[in-house]
Order: sequence, then structure tokens, then C-alpha cells
Amino acid sequence: MDDQDWLVHRFEERRSQLTAVAYRMLGSRSDAGDAVQETWLRLSRTDTNDVDNLSAWLTTVVARVCLDMLRQRAARREEPLGVHLPDPIVEPWPADDQPEDQTVLADAVGLALLVVLDTLTPAERLAFVLHDMFAVPFDRIAVLLERSPAAAKMLASRARRRVHGTPVPDADLIRQREVVDAFFAAARSGDFGALVEVLAPDVVLRGDGGAARPNVSRVLRGAREVAKQAVMFAQLAPFVRPALVNNAAGAIVVHNGRMVTVLAFTVVHDKIAALDVFADPDRLAALD
Repeated sequence: MDDQDWLVHRFEERRSQLTAVAYRMLGSRSDAGDAVQETWLRLSRTDTNDVDNLSAWLTTVVARVCLDMLRQRAARREEPLGVHLPDPIVEPWPADDQPEDQTVLADAVGLALLVVLDTLTPAERLAFVLHDMFAVPFDRIAVLLERSPAAAKMLASRARRRVHGTPVPDADLIRQREVVDAFFAAARSGDFGALVEVLAPDVVLRGDGGAARPNVSRVLRGAREVAKQAVMFAQLAPFVRPALVNNAAGAIVVHNGRMVTVLAFTVVHDKIAALDVFADPDRLAALD
């Protein structure tokens, strides 16, 4: 194996980790892929003889690339007005109702958390993601941000306060599925009381239809307000297929062989605490 093959091998060993960092930083699968590719390009142009810890070096580089992308995104104000959900990660529901990799599930990041991360400044997001999610020490984060370790710690603390209270899904994936199935059963039957019962009192529904479906873009709060959308969910029910969405129980709506909606549920204490409806056709086409 020559030096280039060795470098490719070492990078591929760390690709999934780098993608995880980039996705949490950017909330976009395509942008995360671009950030990881840019990291490879920088690695391929670098003399690694002076790199003591390649894994740490790669994490630092991908974080710097993501930070630059976040700053450029903010400067261009490129995010659309209204509700904007991060890209969901959609996978088929396991045929035997058992996730294949419990480690992946334990390391999952839900859409509800990504929505909150989108409200942070680029510096806050980097400090929180690197330290709280990937255990990067503050002295390394400080170098990236060109601030002191104390200032980096302050940024992470500020972000942590914003993130505090974000609903964390129950660990039992099968029980999550049962709650989601009960939601659709109540919607199909038009049982308003049963819908309210399966929803948390302070449930939040976020819909993102993009520019093509502005009628879907909305935020609703409270069990009764969300339950009033039962007609919409009843219409979708015949086309609903179970799925893993960000490694939690979710659903996709398939019509004429195409995925037209992704529904991400956050089930907490056997109640649906958040429901994110992703229906932007342009972005769905990239996921399908």
C-alpha cells in the first residue's frame, strides 16, 4: 500500500464520524457531504508527516469548514423565510421490528434538537456540537474560534441553555412505533379524543413545505390544535409507510412510487411531544 492508498484508507475509516460532525453542524445532508469532501481535499494537499493525531486533525478541519459554511449562510441569508426543517435521515423500518445497530440509535440526533441548533450562532453551534456531542476539549475549540478557552466554554454554556428542554425520545423504539401507530389509527377513525390522548399537552407540530407548498409551512402548539389536523393525517394514512427518521419511529408518505412527505415523531413518556412534517418536494427529491 503506497502513501496515497494509506491516506485514503485512513480517511474512509473516519468518514462516518466526520459526516456525523458535519450533519450536526449544518443540518443538511448535502452540505455535510460537501464539507466532508472539502476535508478530504485539504487532507490530500497536506503533508501528514507532521500530524500527530490524524483523527483529531480531521475533526478540526471539518469543523472549520462547517463554521465557514455557517457564517457564509448567515451572511447571504440563504435560509428561506418561514418554517425550515433540517434534512431528515430516512431509513426503512426494520422488517423484524428490531434496529440492527443499537449503538447508532444511542448516538442519534433528532430533528427536534437540530431545529434548536439552527437557532444558535455559528460559534455557539460549533462549541456545543464539538464539546457536548464529540468531547472535543475547549482548548482545541478555542483555536478554531480564535478565542480563549474560557470564551469557548461560555459559548457552549450559552448554547446548552438554549438546548435545555428539547424533548429526548424514549429509548424503547418498539414502544415509539406503537404510539405512532395509535396516532394514525385515531386519525383514520376521526377519534378526536384518542388523538388528544396520544399527544403531549404541549406538543409542537412544525411543517415545512418549502416554496412549492407554503400551505404546509406552519407551527402549531398544543394537543387540541394539533389534533384538529386529523383530517389531513386521515387523508395521508392510506399512503403511510413506517420508517426510521433520524433513528426514531417515523413515517413516510409514498404516492405513485414517490416519497412525498416525511413525518418525524418525538415520543416522550409514551406521548408525542413533537411532530415534524417535511414536505418540500425539491428537498425530498434529493432524499428519495
